[in-house]
Amino acid sequence: MEINDIRIRKVLQDGRLRAVVSLTIDNAVAVHDIKLVQGDDRMFVAMPSRRDEAGMFRDIIHPINPEARSHLETSILKAYDDYISSDQLRQ
Repeated sequence: MEINDIRIRKVLQDGRLRAVVSLTIDNAVAVHDIKLVQGDDRMFVAMPSRRDEAGMFRDIIHPINPEARSHLETSILKAYDDYISSDQLRQ
């Protein structure tokens, strides 16, 4: 799996939600509304989800194995860190 593009769509300062991200995989699939959330111990990636009839949230798309999840998380967190660093340099 090759991640070709990661775009930080929105950055937030208040609350636990830190950013909303879109990415492109293998120049073929775009995934939108990935959330970067500040947890108690670390920042983590929350995949796009939808509430079902029972009120439970279900991921619309998600990695199938730990290696894929790690690759996505690492890439997204690096893109966010780079974005924040470059944005602070401009200010």
